[in-house]
Amino acid sequence: MRPLFTRERVAASAGRFLEVLLSDERRKTGWMRAEAAGDPGPWRQQAIRGRGHWDAAALRDIVREYVPEPLADPDAVLVVDETGFLKQGKASVGVARQYTGSAGKITNCQIGVFAASVSRPGHAFIDRALYLPQAWAKNAKRRTAAHVPRAIGFATKPTLARRMIERASAAEVPVAWGAADTVYGVGEIEMALRRAGKGCVLGVASDQMFNSWGRTPPISGTAAEIAATLKASAWHRLSAGAGTKGPRLHDWAYLALADLEANADGADRSGLWTRGLLIRRELADGKMAFFTTWCLP
Repeated sequence: MRPLFTRERVAASAGRFLEVLLSDERRKTGWMRAEAAGDPGPWRQQAIRGRGHWDAAALRDIVREYVPEPLADPDAVLVVDETGFLKQGKASVGVARQYTGSAGKITNCQIGVFAASVSRPGHAFIDRALYLPQAWAKNAKRRTAAHVPRAIGFATKPTLARRMIERASAAEVPVAWGAADTVYGVGEIEMALRRAGKGCVLGVASDQMFNSWGRTPPISGTAAEIAATLKASAWHRLSAGAGTKGPRLHDWAYLALADLEANADGADRSGLWTRGLLIRRELADGKMAFFTTWCLP
């Protein structure tokens, strides 16, 4: 990332800033970061964050270009999700009363949408975007005070995620799959992944409608209604990966709904791909989660 900075000492300060963030320091206030970095005070690191002139989008691109090599895997997944940053004040860009899973409720916070490359060797963030609520996007005075660029307008979280998928596709990030929860599960996210020629597993609500084509017997109804009709033999107990207490076991059911031509969505590949419904059931309480899928047969 050295080319991002005009002066060697500024680049060195940026490097120390990152090293301290990745250190074992439990609390990372400005003074604690400065002490760990060997600086007399937090001013150098504050200058990088607040007064320095460097291109954050260029740094994002550097990270995106670097990540694929150490995380190379033919089944790598592009995961899109959001998180909230709790804030007490009103001046931070995008802060508003909104729901965040970080707190499990509506509270004063910022929301960031993130994309990560995930594979067997590890995972790393490759893109990010701050969600700007409409109350911010339409308030010229507030935007000016917080230095929000004019080019940035209101965009829904799925739109922010779609742009990340398109940037990853344009940069030829080597992923085979896309994954996201119910906020992003249908519509533009699914179509963006299909146009990019990627498989996907995307969360959907229980009332999402599904219909089969050319299947016997036909399948039609909401995800919850379809799940209620499944026989015991349709379920398979599989692990979703290793957890702190051993394999994370769930009951799973999969229904293939239709075989469709892949390049009908603009993907640079041909042949039939399958759209399906994947259902996960908790062992303890029977609670279900539903996913729309797009993959090779």
